[in-house]
Amino acid sequence: MASTRPSLAEDVVLRTTPIIDGLPPAGKGCVFTVTNPATTQTIATIPLLGAEAAERAVASNAAALQEWRKRAAAERADILLAWHGLILQNREDLARLLTSEQGKPLNEARGEIDYAASFVRWFAEEARRVYGEIIPAARERRVMVIKQPVGVVGAITPWNFPAAMITRKVAPALAAGCTVTLKPAELTPLSAFALAHLALDAGVPPGVFNVIAGDAPAIGSVLTSDPTVAKFTFTGSTAVGKLLTAQCATTLKRVSMELGGNAPLIVFDDADIDTAVEGAIASKFRNTGQTCVCANRILVQSGIHDRFAEALAARVAAFRVGNGLEGETDQGPLITAAALQKVRDHVGDAVGRGARIVTGGERHEAGELFHQPTVLIGANPDMRLAQEETFGPVAPLFRFANEGEALALANSTRSGLAAYAFTRDMDRFWRLAEGLEVGMVGFNNGIISSETVPFGGVKESGLGREGSRHGIDEFLELKAISLGLPPQPGIE
Repeated sequence: MASTRPSLAEDVVLRTTPIIDGLPPAGKGCVFTVTNPATTQTIATIPLLGAEAAERAVASNAAALQEWRKRAAAERADILLAWHGLILQNREDLARLLTSEQGKPLNEARGEIDYAASFVRWFAEEARRVYGEIIPAARERRVMVIKQPVGVVGAITPWNFPAAMITRKVAPALAAGCTVTLKPAELTPLSAFALAHLALDAGVPPGVFNVIAGDAPAIGSVLTSDPTVAKFTFTGSTAVGKLLTAQCATTLKRVSMELGGNAPLIVFDDADIDTAVEGAIASKFRNTGQTCVCANRILVQSGIHDRFAEALAARVAAFRVGNGLEGETDQGPLITAAALQKVRDHVGDAVGRGARIVTGGERHEAGELFHQPTVLIGANPDMRLAQEETFGPVAPLFRFANEGEALALANSTRSGLAAYAFTRDMDRFWRLAEGLEVGMVGFNNGIISSETVPFGGVKESGLGREGSRHGIDEFLELKAISLGLPPQPGIE
C-alpha cells in the first residue's frame, strides 16, 4: 500500500531512524512498517534492529554514564527544561504525528503531548531536590545517607500513550543521572524517535538516551539479561511483565512494572448522575478505551442504575467517530485487527451470557479498525469482560445492591491498578479509600493521572511508582556512609 506521510508543518519531528550514541545505527537491510490505524496505510518504514543493536546501545549508555552522573543536578535540570521547551514548541506537529501512528483524536493527542512535557519539567525540578540525610548515631561516629543514580536503565514502553509513557520513565532517569536505552512499541516508534531527537537538540549528550526498535523478544532479552543494565522499567500487559520480571531475576536488576488493570467504577445511589456520567466517559472512553486505568467494570447501585444507564447511553450514542486528523472526533480506531477482534469477542460473549446492548455493539463504518462506542446492561462476573481488560470502547454495567457487595465485586480480581467511585457520603469515601485493593482511587472524577500523582498498582498490576516526587526514587540507590570520629580532647 502506498506510503502516506503525516501532514506536518515541519519535518523536524518526523524521524524514521533509531538513535544509538547520537547517531542512526547501521542496519542490515531489514525493515518494518508503521501504519495509520485509521486508514491502515503505511506512514513510515523503520530499520528492524535486534540483539546486536541493543548490546551496542547498552554499551553506549555505559560509556556515557560516568560523565552524565557527575554533572551538577542543576545542569541536568537545565537540559531537561530545554527539552521541555522544544516539546511544547513542536506540540502541534508531535500531536499530529502521534495521531497518525496511534489513532487517537487530535485533541487527545495534543493533551498527551502536554502531559508528556509535564513529566520532563517536573523531573527537571526534582533533579535539584535529591536530598540525603544524617542519622543520629553513637557519639564516636556519624552516619550519612546519600542517593546516587542506579546506573544504566533499560525501558520498554507501550503503544497507547507513545509520548507520555516515554517521558514518565526517561525524564526521572535522566534527572537522577542515569543513562537509558528505550525500546518503544513497534506500532508507534515515531513519537519516540521524535522525542529522542528533540532531547539531543536540547543538549542531552550522545549515548545518554538511546532509542531502538524492531525485534521485541531479542531486544527485550538484552535489556533484561545484560548485567550492565542495573534497572529495568516496563509498561505493558501483565503476562509480558511477569516474563520480563523473571528474566531480570537472573541478574537481580531493580524493576518497575506498570501492568494491566481491570478498574471498577462504582456509582452509588447518592451520586450526582451528571457528574458520574461525565466521570465514566472520561475514564472509560478516553483513547477509545485503550488505557490501563480505564473503567473496565461499571458497578451501579440498583436505585440509580436505570437512570444512569439511560444518561450514559445518550452521551455515548452522540460520540463522533472517525479519523482524528479529519475534523473533530471523540473516538478513533482500535490499534490493530486483533484489538478489534477482542472487543467483538467480549461483546459477543457478554450478549451470549445475558447482557443487553443499549447503544452500539457493532463495527463502525468509519473504517476497518473502528468499533461503535458501546454500552451494555446486565453484565455479570462470569463474562469475559469482567475478568479481562477489554481495552476498547465498551462500557458494561453491573447492578449491585449495597456497599459491601460493591466492594467485594470491585476487589474480585488479581488486578489492582485503579478504581473510581461516585458518592457524596464522606464516611463511605473513607471506607472505600482504604478498602479498595488498588494503587490509585478517583472519587467523583474519572481522571487520576498527572505528573504530581504516584502512578502504579498493587497485586498483579505491577511494582513501583511513576510520576510524583516518588518517581525519581525508582532510579536512585541509597548509600549509607559511617564516619568514625577521633576522640575529642577532654571528652571521655
